[in-house]
Amino acid sequence: MRALDLNADVGEGTGEDAALIPLITSANVACGGHAGDPQTMRETVALAVRHGVAIGAHPGYVDREHFGRRPMTLDEPQLVELILDQVGALDAIAAVEGAALMHVKAHGALYNQAEVDERLARSLVNAVLRYPRRLALVGRAGSAMERAARAAGLPFRAEAFADRRYRADGALVSRSEPGSVLEDPDAVAAQVRRLVRDGEVETNDGSRVPVAFETLCLHGDTPGAARLARQVRQVLAELGVAVAPIGPVR
Repeated sequence: MRALDLNADVGEGTGEDAALIPLITSANVACGGHAGDPQTMRETVALAVRHGVAIGAHPGYVDREHFGRRPMTLDEPQLVELILDQVGALDAIAAVEGAALMHVKAHGALYNQAEVDERLARSLVNAVLRYPRRLALVGRAGSAMERAARAAGLPFRAEAFADRRYRADGALVSRSEPGSVLEDPDAVAAQVRRLVRDGEVETNDGSRVPVAFETLCLHGDTPGAARLARQVRQVLAELGVAVAPIGPVR
């Protein structure tokens, strides 16, 4: 039976984590940049451990005013410091809870910029490679992040999105555009069904693009995220797909 990981960005103060985390298999935990503090990290990690959910770091630009969604320009040493500080803080908390980090997934503007900016993608990959333990990088399938990670030998987990609209070039529609976030359960179900069954996604102009992925993402701050997660799991069950974490990197 085919298995897929279901990941979500959590620990961001959206209020649905208690209902959402039991429904996912990988948690991307905000670790002090765009959101999160030692208490929220500890609570989120403990909740993930309780439900057998794999834990990853979700670092972002230090910009709480804009929730890490305002583009910035950092040189590689600055980015390495940002990533290592945030990943290290979460890893220390996870260790106290008897868990270990499995992956890193950038947040917001950092993620979006690294999707298309080859230089930034390489810097992000180099930052993860600098961490003392081997971690996987999670990023959009077909992005500059994937190319940079595979070129450097960094384990990469290609993801597709259950709750975001795609453009014809395979990138995500900007959140500034209407309809960029899918909130309707039927729309999310249709997108997941097409991704899993056909290996493609319908874009905002009606075209279709192929997507090869091993993890599906739901955003914890999407309205009704827990309800959407239940819908996704139902669709996957109907398609005969198990939901399971990917497991440790080699």
